[in-house]
Amino acid sequence: MRTLLSSAGLSLSLGVGMPRAEMAVDIVNVVASAGLEHGIDLNALVEAFPTAEYRPEQFPGVIFRLKSPKTATLIFGSGKMVCTGARSEKEARQALLKVVRRLKEAGIVIMGGPEIKIQNVVASANLTGWIDLMGLYEIEKGMRGRILYEPEQFPGLIYRMEDPKVVILLFASGKLVCTGARKEEEVYVAVERLHKRLEELEQIHYEKVGIREG
Repeated sequence: MRTLLSSAGLSLSLGVGMPRAEMAVDIVNVVASAGLEHGIDLNALVEAFPTAEYRPEQFPGVIFRLKSPKTATLIFGSGKMVCTGARSEKEARQALLKVVRRLKEAGIVIMGGPEIKIQNVVASANLTGWIDLMGLYEIEKGMRGRILYEPEQFPGLIYRMEDPKVVILLFASGKLVCTGARKEEEVYVAVERLHKRLEELEQIHYEKVGIREG
């Protein structure tokens, strides 16, 4: 799911007063868990759904795939489920409820409803400007371990934000990956706060977009 963060009312001081471009934020994966109050007979589940993947000698759970929404749910004998691949919180919840419904329809004993929790929202974004990663690191290195940049090992800078509590992998091209959010809203807040901080520190340069790649 893509969302554009508007830059209305904000401008970049480049000597020509050009407004910064809109940032595109894509939710690429939402991980959600569900817990039942009892265990599940995985052998009975696989018998009912031959397309489900179950190799207990390699992995203790069943992989149950849905085409709509396109997700993969790991189902464990304890009754715990983990859904990955959803593109929104709504899709993740819909997928888990659909899995439970299909299991019930197939005769798998399930009592009550699942307790669903969003565990991680992963998103990508483009800040539409070139980032001076070394400059940012030198300014913010007093963050006591919350910022890490070792370009000889990896081209991205790791930025651990406290509020909201997320981890952002930032590249010189202005592209980033945000992980650790528990709500979609937290992603948008984190990206906007980082963008604002970069502008305050003058570590984002829009005129150089496309010259350097992260």
